[in-house]
Amino acid sequence: MGSFYVKCKVENAVDRTRSAIVPKLLVDTGSEFSWIAEKTLERIGIAREKKDVPFVLANGAHVTRSVGFAIVRLDRHFTIDEIVFAEPGDLQLLGAHTLEGLHLVVDPRRRRLVAAGPAPAAPARSYQIGSPSRRTSAWNASRSRFVSGPGVTLPMRRPSTSAIGMTSAPVPVRKHSSAVYTS
Repeated sequence: MGSFYVKCKVENAVDRTRSAIVPKLLVDTGSEFSWIAEKTLERIGIAREKKDVPFVLANGAHVTRSVGFAIVRLDRHFTIDEIVFAEPGDLQLLGAHTLEGLHLVVDPRRRRLVAAGPAPAAPARSYQIGSPSRRTSAWNASRSRFVSGPGVTLPMRRPSTSAIGMTSAPVPVRKHSSAVYTS
């Protein structure tokens, strides 16, 4: 796919008059968070909200860095996100979490960011999570595990008979919107 850089503006979430332009930010979908030079973040007053957060770098090295909250603007797109205080020697990165917040995706052919398209207002099916102490679980015919919500009665299929005459346990039908499917 190749790599490319973008220019963005970082703002203090509390005092939006304090901002800085980051002229060269590597777009890295393999990085969870965005990394911006600590001097830049300190200059605009971003507070270190989380300290000594562990990270594993692309080369396998384990490091700890501080994390703060900032507004990231790229053209007309903006989001508030967790930003890692990059120390000298660290790359400045635009990570996957920020890209999701900006609602942008990578166009690998043109090496640029493009709008991700309309965001779904709700999932295709809405599922309700019950309290852990009141959940029941079972296996459906396709072997996907699911959890039912509190007080939900799931309809059961009739037990099936296998080729050797043994019956299997009743299998819940996936029709109610109160079931939660997990893998």
